[in-house]
Amino acid sequence: MKAAFIVFDGMTALDFIGFYDPVTRLKSMKIMPGFEWRICSATKRVADDRGLRVGPDVVSEPLGSYDLLFVPGGFATRELRHEAAFVAWLKTAAPVPLKVSVCTGALLLGAAGFLHGRRATTHPSAHKELAPYCRDVVSDRVVDEGDIITAGGVAASLDLGLHVVQRLSGTEARERVARQMDYPYRPKA
Repeated sequence: MKAAFIVFDGMTALDFIGFYDPVTRLKSMKIMPGFEWRICSATKRVADDRGLRVGPDVVSEPLGSYDLLFVPGGFATRELRHEAAFVAWLKTAAPVPLKVSVCTGALLLGAAGFLHGRRATTHPSAHKELAPYCRDVVSDRVVDEGDIITAGGVAASLDLGLHVVQRLSGTEARERVARQMDYPYRPKA
């Protein structure tokens, strides 16, 4: 399995790291030794909303060959969703079988057309902005629509990462990763 982790100027670092940490443990804990990932960006230089620099592995590479696409959020998403070149690049992920976002990353999935007719969530402050892109905006922490998974605000990235671990490798894998992280993950009943 090969994952594309999208990064962009103005993203929220915890959105990215909160998902990246549990999901990449699939490889480091030998749960899925073949799990691979690339940090992908539309630009050569990326810094989060507070100046932390993140170095992409690939720049402007088409995204269609990945198995999983992850998009973090941040205040920059509100403008980025209107940037035609960025949205066109994100649309190259149309063939990706599993698309995932946390926080306002859902606005970017929406701008690319991936949320049409779906239920989705985002940070509570952006529910109104998300509404035009999807069928229903819901307040659940994680919304799993099969091939699209969205999660709420920033700290929901950890729950999202563990949810995806479970989707890919089962409940026991999720429990192992959560234990190693010392994180009290409790999936919604």
